[in-house]
Amino acid sequence: MAKLRVRLCGVLVALTGLLAAPGARPAAADSLPDSLWFDAQASATLTVQGGRLTDGLGREVVLRGYNVSGETKLEENSGLPFASVVDARKSATALRTLGGGNTVRFLLSWAHAEPVRGQVDTAYLAAVTDQMRAFLDAGIRVYPDFHQDLYSRHLFNQGSWYTGDGAPKWAVDAGNYPAESCGICLFWGQNITQNQAVTKASYDFWHNANGVQDAFLATAQKTMTYIQQHLAEDEFVRVVGFDPFNEPYAGTYDGGQSSRTWERDVLWPFYARFRARMDAAGWRDKPALVEPNLFWNANIAGQKQEGGLLDAGTIGPRYVFNTHFYDQKAISGILMWGKAGDGQYATDFGTVRDRAGALGTSAIVSEFGHLLSGSVADKAPTVLKAMYQALDSRVKGARWWSDPADSGPVLSGTQWQWDLYNGRHHELMNGNPDKVLTSGDAWNDEDLSAVALDGSGTPVLRQDARLLDRLYPSATAGTTVAFTYEDRSRDGSTTLTWNPVPSSLPNVARLVGSGQYGLLVWRSNGSAAPTELHLPASFPAASTTVVSDLGATAGLPAYTRSTPVAVANEAGGTGSKRLLLTASDTGAVHYALVTNGATAPSASLLSAARTELAAWAAKEFS
Repeated sequence: MAKLRVRLCGVLVALTGLLAAPGARPAAADSLPDSLWFDAQASATLTVQGGRLTDGLGREVVLRGYNVSGETKLEENSGLPFASVVDARKSATALRTLGGGNTVRFLLSWAHAEPVRGQVDTAYLAAVTDQMRAFLDAGIRVYPDFHQDLYSRHLFNQGSWYTGDGAPKWAVDAGNYPAESCGICLFWGQNITQNQAVTKASYDFWHNANGVQDAFLATAQKTMTYIQQHLAEDEFVRVVGFDPFNEPYAGTYDGGQSSRTWERDVLWPFYARFRARMDAAGWRDKPALVEPNLFWNANIAGQKQEGGLLDAGTIGPRYVFNTHFYDQKAISGILMWGKAGDGQYATDFGTVRDRAGALGTSAIVSEFGHLLSGSVADKAPTVLKAMYQALDSRVKGARWWSDPADSGPVLSGTQWQWDLYNGRHHELMNGNPDKVLTSGDAWNDEDLSAVALDGSGTPVLRQDARLLDRLYPSATAGTTVAFTYEDRSRDGSTTLTWNPVPSSLPNVARLVGSGQYGLLVWRSNGSAAPTELHLPASFPAASTTVVSDLGATAGLPAYTRSTPVAVANEAGGTGSKRLLLTASDTGAVHYALVTNGATAPSASLLSAARTELAAWAAKEFS
């Protein structure tokens, strides 16, 4: 701790001279279209309370969305997620209406923010901020991420099989790195541990060789200051926080050092330095979303390394535990035969919940996904369904109705990725005019984007809308006790039903039928503001049925403050919908079943289903 305090004191100084004299912050924007009486306060800066993300009304918040976007890793649009603000707005609307997202992890490029050492490119920062604003103005929360993979593209030559992104050329030129070579590497990620140019450059960054880490932190502060000064105040509040560094790894360990001690002695002090830069840049009230050692939760035994910020203590509300998860066994095509199944990732995502709880904070899985083309693409429908299932609950579908109290908190997550230009790129790989990449993500043979443009330039989903546009509790007025969602997504022509309503609830099963359904159980906190669930496009108001202790209705009425079960547009003007459930008591357990399975159900069926659910809730949550 003494070493940590010394480093912090060295950073917590007035750094107002880092930027040119700032201009006035933009005037406050008009309230978002479709805002309701509580939305302005709800949009206040998110904080961590009781291990959950909470909004300005004290409601528990779940962030769901996508990474925007891997285009930042390419050079074709100069490190920007989009070619224009127009494209950013098109993407934001589609992400809300097609993908059901309320949040994006917004990628930034250090190479383009600081192309010359010590000089930030304000034109790049202006373009980044304008594109970020397109999402904020659509009611979508944003958390920026200074992204890197394999340290830098400038480690790779024009003839290389692979490429990287992240650090600028001057940072690579400052080191004396060997010629890059991964040997026999079947996957780009093997470069992380096998390519000596990558491992040496990564090692140098963490040890601040040639002052590169100092330079990065200075640029990060300038970037955060610029964003804070050039967004209107009511836009800036929808910026969640900052992800300091994507997928950190030591490169190589010093003698006697382990992955665990590296996190303690190298990685965590870096986060403390970054936290201080956030404070100096006007981000004091926003959390740093910190990632542990990349390999801490690998699901291949030979890759897994001890970690997860085990020695950070209780990091508290100024940090959020931020991790990634990919099924490397499934991606390998060798170590996992067949498809994913019910509860496949319950243990993996349960570990994320447990680590966040031990750290005294909330968690977000900021990257997860699976390849959509190639030899293992057939696994994607089941792998993604199982990952979303594990985000929703730590209990597998077959056990959920009998053990709902074990669900745990609903996890926030952003899928990799949302790339509007998927399959339409024009990327010169490592600057090589003879290697023009157009297919997939145009980066190391990846193809994971959930979206693309059709022939008319309209965004369309590349995955099943039933999987992506999900029912989820975006804001709970109290504490979520249990949640499940049966999306009925497809694997080819097969409908995947992993959480059928049990036969012990025959009227509920009849009401749901073959439709989609979700069930939320929560404990109220006395808020007059409603609990919100995102309503997928497959749940039109007229044909959505809700059975709750607050009321039972087939067809949703428009929201008023005196209507306990109602529908309204989500703030932002995209036309996406939300279910609003109002229970202003304190400490009571409430439940709400939401389904699109029934067609004009009778009053007697609604009543019978409500009786069954009431008895079930009393038994399971007494």
